[in-house]
Amino acid sequence: MHLHGPTEGALHVDVHPLVLDRALHTRAVNGGERLDAWRRASCYACRAMRRELSQGGFVELYPEWLSAGEAHGMESALRTELAWESREIVLFGRRIVQPRLVAWAGAIDYRYSGQTLPPRPFGPTLRDVVDRVAAHVRVPFNHVLANRYRSGMDSMGMHSDDEPELGEDPVVCSVSLGAPRRFVLVPKRGGDGRLELLLTAGSLLVMGGSCQRHFRHGVPKDPRAQGERISLTLRHVLRSSTDD
Repeated sequence: MHLHGPTEGALHVDVHPLVLDRALHTRAVNGGERLDAWRRASCYACRAMRRELSQGGFVELYPEWLSAGEAHGMESALRTELAWESREIVLFGRRIVQPRLVAWAGAIDYRYSGQTLPPRPFGPTLRDVVDRVAAHVRVPFNHVLANRYRSGMDSMGMHSDDEPELGEDPVVCSVSLGAPRRFVLVPKRGGDGRLELLLTAGSLLVMGGSCQRHFRHGVPKDPRAQGERISLTLRHVLRSSTDD
């Protein structure tokens, strides 16, 4: 597990998940910032790390939210259950093909980056994921966007989930399956606050508070990454993008 804090006056942690809890217990100090800024919490049989962000946002990571067996089985099921597509988005006024495959399910349509995803029914695997995550974070999620990274050359650009249909301060969750990939979060207006996480199979990432208003996040290309990864991003869409 690699956790990297701000680049200036930095909190820098570089430890394996199995020893992360012990490292937190040391409450080490680096550049004036305490290592116990990550708060421990419980989630079933796993431990969570929580990072408070500036201006009221937060990030929580549950590295072992799913067991290895559950994560592998879920990944295998979703490869066949979902209708994977290569779709275009609008970026800086130009239409480009997204560098990954996508699939989705949702009660109502959801619009982002110049495209609209029409309603699609939930299959059994996605329904199970939504119900379990919703029960944990107490948010009635009604939409899942699945991204399939075929190799380290597939990526997700820096963005915020700040569409009006999601409300002012949405809680956004992501479940990771398959190969680990680096997740980056940066302040929209620059300055300190950059955060990097290694999202491993079975992990659950929660972004809440004002995170989407003040931060951007993404999954950069990584030629060293081996194997496929599937991420499931859960959102609560408040209204259809076609509503006035």
